[in-house]
Amino acid sequence: MDCLNLLKFYINGAWVEPLGKARMGVENPATEEIVAELALGNEADADLAVAAARAAFDSFSVWPVAERIALVQRILDEYNARYEEFAQAISLEMGAPLEFARSAQAWAGQVHIESTIAAAKTMQWEYSRGNSRIVHEGIGVCALITPWNWPMNQIACKVAPALIAGCTVVLKPSEIAPISGVLFAEVCHAAGVPAGVFNLVNGTGPVVGARLASHPQVDMVSFTGSTRAGTAVAAAAAPTVKRVAQELGGKSANILLPGADIAAAVAAGVEGCFGNTGQSCDAPTRMLVPRDRHAEALQVAKATAEAMVPGDPREAATTQGPVISKAQFDKIQGLIQKGIDEGATLVTGGTGRPAGLNRGYFVKPTVFGDVTNQMTIAREEIFGPVLSILPYDTVDEAVAMANDTVYGLAAYVQGPLPEARAVARRLRAGQVSLNYPDWDTFAPFGGYKQSGNGREYADWGIHDFCEVKAIVGYGEA
Repeated sequence: MDCLNLLKFYINGAWVEPLGKARMGVENPATEEIVAELALGNEADADLAVAAARAAFDSFSVWPVAERIALVQRILDEYNARYEEFAQAISLEMGAPLEFARSAQAWAGQVHIESTIAAAKTMQWEYSRGNSRIVHEGIGVCALITPWNWPMNQIACKVAPALIAGCTVVLKPSEIAPISGVLFAEVCHAAGVPAGVFNLVNGTGPVVGARLASHPQVDMVSFTGSTRAGTAVAAAAAPTVKRVAQELGGKSANILLPGADIAAAVAAGVEGCFGNTGQSCDAPTRMLVPRDRHAEALQVAKATAEAMVPGDPREAATTQGPVISKAQFDKIQGLIQKGIDEGATLVTGGTGRPAGLNRGYFVKPTVFGDVTNQMTIAREEIFGPVLSILPYDTVDEAVAMANDTVYGLAAYVQGPLPEARAVARRLRAGQVSLNYPDWDTFAPFGGYKQSGNGREYADWGIHDFCEVKAIVGYGEA
């Protein structure tokens, strides 16, 4: 893809040359070919972006809410005008099947901006309580560090609420899948975002990410990524006592209750796990089924997995693309082998590429049965198309197994609604989905335990970018 701005950064309203000379290739994971070159920033580049954001904050933060909403609406309009470019870029940089890139990946950016705008219009930004006035106002300069697996989902979930709250931002997209982030910066420029309000610096986490997290002029870091990287961000941010919002890893349980339609629930659960090639932090990767239905569940899961079509993301028949990189491919291969070595039943899939694919980081859609919660594949986040099916004897046991994890991002329950509701209340997860509902972009999204802190989506995201001020003795409004 011809995107010359990959060799520049967007700082203070202009595309500028990097201060250093470091570059890296952007790889198409479906072909292993380098498709673009990316400039990598250093600490000085990050400092320039933060300085621009700091200089712009005082004036932008006092814009009326209606004007900030109108600005984000213009960003949405520009985004929609380039929607197909976003889908093409995401498919190229991370290997998402093109139709999925259109209907889910690019759509996620669109719908989150829409939801944030709608929520901002009804949000109570200030109100009186007794003799005090309670005011929500932007926290300040925000560093936004986003991942490669849902690039526009996470950029939109951070940039839109931050700007509507009155914050100024520095965005560092993933250097592995940076093209869509650069396109988003072009959209912000075309929408007329004032100089310094939105800035973008590409680079690695240990260099640019670490500098942004530790920078004394950054008031908040919003980070999405692995729990390992999240702990590093939190440690870097701690000396300056800045706010840190994190959406981290997951190992989400999917409990199929005894009253569930096992055939339908298993099929939908496999598809949910394998969506986005299993590269979603909230993927339902641990399927818990009644022991007396375990054999039936394995049969359904096998048939569903084997109906997946891994292949060229540009082909209409393809339902599963590659994983993001060789490092990720190798990690997944090792974990699949670990499952075999630890005694889980390999129902389908396994190590190696799918038949007929001799290049690209394609992983066989893999299902394990007879998994126990102590096995590595039930405890570690695999981040690939690998499903573990665990049998249980009682619902109480299933709940205990579901909660027996360091993670707590999401959970899923299938079965009669009254029982599913009761089980949902017992699960230690930030979002629990009952009977595969549609994606609700107005529901809060975030994790318990080592899956992070803070919440994203709509007004929940706006609140995370706000400080709360009490003006005592304000009097009647």
